[in-house]
Amino acid sequence: MPSFESATVLVMVGAGSRYEVRSNNGISHFLEHMAFKGTKKRPSAIDITSLIDGMGGECNAFTGKEATGFYIKSASDKIELSLDILSDMLSNSKLDPKEIEKEKGVISEELNLYEDTPSRKIGDIYERLLYGDTPMGWDVGGEKDVIKKIQREDFVKYMASLYSADNITVVAAGGITSNEAEKLIGKYFKGMQRFDTLRYKKVVENQKKPEVFIKQKKTEQVHIALGFRTVPMEHPDRYALDVLAAILGGGMSSRLFHEVREKRGLGYYVRTNSDQYQDVGSLVSFAGVDPKRAEEAVAVILEEHKKIKDKGLRIKDEELTKAKEYIKGHLVLELEDSRSVAGFYASQELLEKKIKSPDNFIENIDKVTAGEVYSVAKKYFVKAGLNLAVIGNFPSTSLNTIALLTKI
Repeated sequence: MPSFESATVLVMVGAGSRYEVRSNNGISHFLEHMAFKGTKKRPSAIDITSLIDGMGGECNAFTGKEATGFYIKSASDKIELSLDILSDMLSNSKLDPKEIEKEKGVISEELNLYEDTPSRKIGDIYERLLYGDTPMGWDVGGEKDVIKKIQREDFVKYMASLYSADNITVVAAGGITSNEAEKLIGKYFKGMQRFDTLRYKKVVENQKKPEVFIKQKKTEQVHIALGFRTVPMEHPDRYALDVLAAILGGGMSSRLFHEVREKRGLGYYVRTNSDQYQDVGSLVSFAGVDPKRAEEAVAVILEEHKKIKDKGLRIKDEELTKAKEYIKGHLVLELEDSRSVAGFYASQELLEKKIKSPDNFIENIDKVTAGEVYSVAKKYFVKAGLNLAVIGNFPSTSLNTIALLTKI
C-alpha cells in the first residue's frame, strides 16, 4: 500500500477456543492478555507499552474460536521495532505467576462487561445454542471458575500444542516493500520452532427441529438472534449467502430494517450476518426489540425469510445490485485501513486453502444471480436448521410457540 505513511504488522496463530478443553476453557484469550505482560528482554508490561507509545504506535490483540492475533500499527519506518516486539512477545513471554494472578481479575471484569452488554452477548448465546456443550459452543472468554484455576504450566503446555512456526502467519501491510518486510520477518521469527499441533474436532450437526434458548436477564430491551445453519467458509454457496444476508439485513434500506424498525417501530437495531467457520456456518439476524412486542418481532423476521424462500416478494434487479454494491463498498472502505488488510490476508492464509484478493472476492459477489439467492434460501431456510436465541426477562418456556409453530 505504497501511498500509506503507516504500516500494520499482524501475527496470527491458528489457536482459538475451539482447541480448548473444559479444564482450560478461556486460556486462548487469557494467553493473549499475558503476551503483553513482559518478556525476558522487556520484563514488564510498561516496558512494552512505553516502547509502542514512544513510537506513536498502537497495539492490541484479539481471540476468536479459530485464531488469535497480535498486532502493532505504527509509522511505516517503525516496522522493524514492531516485529522485534511482537516476536519477543510470542517467543519469550515471562508468564510471571504474579502477573497471571493479577490478570485473572482483569479478565473477570471483561467477562462482566460482556454480560452487561447483551447486544454483544447475544452472539455467544446463539452459538451456544448451535453447538451445545462443545468448544465451539463455549464462550471465547471462558468461565470465571475455570479462569481462576489456570496456572503458568497450563500456558506453557497450551503454547507447546499450538504455537508452532507452521501454525503462525505474519503479515505486514501499509507503506512497506515486500522485500523489506520478508527480510525483517525472517530476521525476527527465524527462531520459532516447528512441531505437530492439535487438530480441532469437527462439529457434528444433527438438528432435526427448531430449537430455542432463552437467557433470562432483566433488560430494558429484548435481544434476539434468529438464524439457520448453512455452510463452511470453503463452500461455493457462501457468496450467494452473503448477498442474501445483505438483502435481508445489510444497511438501512434492507428488508428487515424497513419492516422491523421503519415500518413497525419494533426495535432500534437489526442486522443480518452470514458467518462461516472451517467446518460449519450460519446465517443469522440480530435485533434489539420492545419486550412487549418480542413475539411480533420474531414473527416479522421469520416472515421476511419466508418471503425470499417462497418468492413471495421477488428480488428485483435493483435490489440485487444494491445488495452487491453494499457488500463491495463496505469491503473497499474496510480495506482502506492497513490493519484490516493484514487481517484479510492472515485469516485466509491460516484458515482457507487458497488466498483470494479483494478483486477475486468482488468478482465472486458480482457473479451471484437472483436465482442463486432463491436457491440458497430454499436450501437453508428450513425448520430443521432454525434456531432462536433470546436474552430477556422471560420464563424458560416463553416464545417457544412462535419459534416452533411459525411456518418457514
